[in-house]
Amino acid sequence: MYGRGNKVWAEMEELCLQSVPPAANAMVASAVKEKLGELNKDSFVTLLTKLIGESKYVQNNPPDLIPEEDRIVRHVLDSLLPLSTTTAGGPLIVNHVTYKSNRGNLIVEYPGTEPGKIISFVGMHMDVVTANPSEWDFDPFSLSIDGDKLRGRGTTDCLGHVALVTELMKKLGQTKPKLKSTVVAVFIASEENSSIPGVGVDALVKDGLLDKLKHGPLFWIDTADKQPCIGTGGMIPWKLHVTGKLFHSGLAHKAINPFELAMEALKEIQTRFYRDFPPHTKEQVYGFATPSTMKPTQWSYPGGGINQIPADCTISGDVRLTPFYNVPDVIKKLNEYVEDLNTNIEKLDTRGPVSKYVLPDENLKGRIEISFDEASSGVACNLESRGFHVLCQATKDAVGHVKPYSITGTLPLIRELQDEGFDVQTAGYGLMATYHAKNEYCLLPDMCQGYQVITGIISQLEE
Repeated sequence: MYGRGNKVWAEMEELCLQSVPPAANAMVASAVKEKLGELNKDSFVTLLTKLIGESKYVQNNPPDLIPEEDRIVRHVLDSLLPLSTTTAGGPLIVNHVTYKSNRGNLIVEYPGTEPGKIISFVGMHMDVVTANPSEWDFDPFSLSIDGDKLRGRGTTDCLGHVALVTELMKKLGQTKPKLKSTVVAVFIASEENSSIPGVGVDALVKDGLLDKLKHGPLFWIDTADKQPCIGTGGMIPWKLHVTGKLFHSGLAHKAINPFELAMEALKEIQTRFYRDFPPHTKEQVYGFATPSTMKPTQWSYPGGGINQIPADCTISGDVRLTPFYNVPDVIKKLNEYVEDLNTNIEKLDTRGPVSKYVLPDENLKGRIEISFDEASSGVACNLESRGFHVLCQATKDAVGHVKPYSITGTLPLIRELQDEGFDVQTAGYGLMATYHAKNEYCLLPDMCQGYQVITGIISQLEE
């Protein structure tokens, strides 16, 4: 069973909260939370208005659209520099790190009193996916407000989170609570497209600028729906190129039809994939909506007349892999499937009395080739982590319930952080239904609850 079955989620809620400490130090946590208060809605909306006003210039789709994340950085700095050691007496420590012109990252630190005790909020990225204004019901590149809806490209993913965490750091700078833990916010460039490397969090990790974040939980703030996202999928983009023999469709016995060969080959490849990578028992523990899947999503061929069987075609698609299987193992198996099919191509099912994949008189055989674009691995968050348990408790306190979820969408950057030794937990306060969608929006009450979750995390970790 996949999805949120009652029994599975009752067990998950028990797991979420089982390690939360008793309220012996509740007074300390309560004092911190009271000092940080609630989200300043007016300040948040004012900042978000400025950020969405820049969204046209931070669309990420190279080579046509290369974002200028420093446009976002500028507004964040306007909010935080007056409370920083850079221009005032502190307490915020601000580090603007740039690897490509106009494409900066921003690391903001509120120092705690105990060395090595740290909490970080990472992943609030300052680029967005593209938007075509002609397809929207409102201007995607300016904030509009409809009741509780805050509308525009980036409100859910992820400029809304940039504004949210900026407001958190601003409140820390203003109220100056005495915290044991250092609180770090990392606003990043280049999350939506990785075709230009060495710009964002990958470069920050490579240069060791995030190393100290390994000493405490790292919360990646870039998912949706106010609940902990505890699992994501890996992705293996693939292309299946099939070569047949071009001929007149009225003389089909003289052709090798690449469409028929492609369909039968793909059917066999999928059958073997689901045999070798079946639903994993841990998928129910993590509440994955689906198991691993392999499916076609695109089909192309060189063109030609309706009465012409083409010489070749290409089917493209992806594997979405739950994190309990290894990407290299899947790629190895897919290559083995194709090699075996080419060796035994005459054993594949055909379609009709003259359909064939071998022409012995011409010494011709159809051929299948598989290739892969850049693959990424999924993530299974550590369910024993202190960070996971405080996130669950803070979510229950702020939202009223906690139901962690997992999807086979990809967040490749957090797997890389996990592999580097970071304790990564993920959450977000936009809407999954509008993620990367036309007419994107978030809800102001959800962002207010998100602020309460984050301050709840900070206050609990003072215990």
